[in-house]
Amino acid sequence: MSHCVAGSRKPGSRVPTRLLALAILAMAAGPLSLAGQATASIAGMVTADNGIALIGADVGVSGTQLRVITDDRGEFLLPGVPSGRIELTARRLGFRPASIRVNVAPAQTQTVTLSLEISVTELVPVLVRGQQVKYTGRLAGYYQRLERGTAGVFVTRDQIDRENPRNLTQLLQRVPGVRLQRRAGATGVRMRDRTCWPLVWLDGNALSSGEADIDGILPSSLEGIELYMGSTSAPAQFSWTRNMSSCGTILLWSRGSDNIPRRWANESAGLDSLVASLAVFTADAVDRTAVLDSGVPLVIPYPPSLYASHMRGTVIAEFVVDTVGRVEPGTFGIVASSHPLFTEAVRQGVKVANFKPAIRGGKPVRQVVHQPFEFTAFK
Repeated sequence: MSHCVAGSRKPGSRVPTRLLALAILAMAAGPLSLAGQATASIAGMVTADNGIALIGADVGVSGTQLRVITDDRGEFLLPGVPSGRIELTARRLGFRPASIRVNVAPAQTQTVTLSLEISVTELVPVLVRGQQVKYTGRLAGYYQRLERGTAGVFVTRDQIDRENPRNLTQLLQRVPGVRLQRRAGATGVRMRDRTCWPLVWLDGNALSSGEADIDGILPSSLEGIELYMGSTSAPAQFSWTRNMSSCGTILLWSRGSDNIPRRWANESAGLDSLVASLAVFTADAVDRTAVLDSGVPLVIPYPPSLYASHMRGTVIAEFVVDTVGRVEPGTFGIVASSHPLFTEAVRQGVKVANFKPAIRGGKPVRQVVHQPFEFTAFK
């Protein structure tokens, strides 16, 4: 059964930050008009009935051309909605449509959540384990120490993105054993009961023999942070001498092309029309569904940064398997994903996957497949 929840934006209710910012811009100039009628915005999320956010769901207002597609977090913002009572509908291939009646107030941002019931049988999840992850490149040492959980305190990229601090000192003051030292025109970091400044390194290079201004570095530019409170706990190559590192050590590691997920277009947007024209079939319309060929190993690499930080995750991929059991180019998309790096790993691996094709009426046919992947590298 599909569920939908709607409500006006009340104090304390959550509107996704990105969508709220867009809504503020959309409403800044006052309500728009649609045939002279005052309008508003609707912001919200579309999920499956198991709670996972759905990417690429189509959300629209019945009887109008107003529609939008959910983003990689399952969120959407639909501006220019006529005020009054409207019907909002969400659809996605593989799920039953859901709709909700919403009372829209002029110049307001309405928040809704729509839940879609799964209508196809998903395949057995592919388990991705990371026993053979090998760390290479400039961040290899950081990932190795992060995985082992050495004597340092680690702040990961996901923590930085989640907390979204204004500056580094605001972020680091939340770490146990760290306090801020106010001084003329700047703020410094001090470890435990020490009054001297720690050594600070950026990508393996010492920033200064004096006190470094770490607030000159954007937190959003960092892949991770290591903090070592004393003179003997830091890795040897970052210690210099006991006297110089006795006040603690901070290691900063920047983001780069080697750890930023690629941006790519969702290629499965046209699958609805292919299914409607019977050029491609869904799982419930075939006699035998397409399944992975167990005789040909499917290799999905575990993203090193996520393995090092002990992060599990889920991806549900969507694509067409052709009549010879290969994934058709230009049909790959994502139904849901817990992290962009998991998405990229699946996208790369599925390109060379081998399936046993679907059978309909005794003949192999093209089928749209929803294939789950579970990244679970830890006991």
